[in-house]
Amino acid sequence: MKAIGLMTPGGPEVLNIVDLPPVSAGPGQVRVKVVAVAVNPTDLLLRNGAFSAAQETQSRPLVPGMDIAGIVDEVGANVETNIHVGDRVMGIVVPEGSYGAYRQQIVLDARSVALAPQSKTLYEASTIAMNGLTAIMSLDLLNLQPGQTLAVTGAAGIYGGYVIQLAKHRGLTVIADAAAKDEERVRRYGADIVVPRGDDVASHIRHYFPQGVDGLADGAVLNERAIPAVKDGGSFTSVRLYEGNGARDIAFSKTFVGDYCYHTDALNSLTQYVDQGILTPEVAALFKPEEAAEAHRLLEKGGVRGRFVIRFDE
Repeated sequence: MKAIGLMTPGGPEVLNIVDLPPVSAGPGQVRVKVVAVAVNPTDLLLRNGAFSAAQETQSRPLVPGMDIAGIVDEVGANVETNIHVGDRVMGIVVPEGSYGAYRQQIVLDARSVALAPQSKTLYEASTIAMNGLTAIMSLDLLNLQPGQTLAVTGAAGIYGGYVIQLAKHRGLTVIADAAAKDEERVRRYGADIVVPRGDDVASHIRHYFPQGVDGLADGAVLNERAIPAVKDGGSFTSVRLYEGNGARDIAFSKTFVGDYCYHTDALNSLTQYVDQGILTPEVAALFKPEEAAEAHRLLEKGGVRGRFVIRFDE
């Protein structure tokens, strides 16, 4: 089976086409013929060695990728979800060794797979699961109630956009950051107020909410630079395992999507949100498997809006 992997972490050039043995679905699992995989920032970290300590004992090649979409071609015994052979699906993958999304065929726990939105292509569907579940988890951790205020940093990105859209669906007031060129995009996501992005974003947020916001989702990984935007006793969630500083009774949490990869109900809700127009996935460009390194190079340059997608259907 064709896959995209690496033997040693490094720059984009370490990504190569590799051959993996065939796989079969076991109890509680489904096998998916992969049509498309999204290229996420997390994939860059796996490839460049940021997770090197965890990867030392993993089998080679290392295969990146957390998002798939494709067609179910085998269902194992004791699968209790509504997934059947021939279904168009999307799923989330937690890479480990050669177990990653960049491959022609993958076996997943059935709880990590949901029907793909009927209104979208499988290319678009491949961009939904990981970032969508991350956004849901962040909002669940922040635990805000309708009418409360949420700040979102990194709002022009996929995670930030999904957080805004889902927050508005939950009845929150949203203030978000953006560069001038992205302001209209962030407003389309539903942000009530847009402020300039940057290290001083907290002061801009305090201009509109002098006491601070009730919660903050830190997609820009500003960490301690964003904390002043939060009111005393508010909540703050990070996406890169930042644990906070315990200041002012703020409830700090870490959004680690691996903890939500078996939340079938949340995954199914993403399908519904997309078909209802609440969430809007966006493909920035399509790449062949042989072009994976170029997709990584372009993503590392920054400024990408939407997701790059590697297609395995040619």
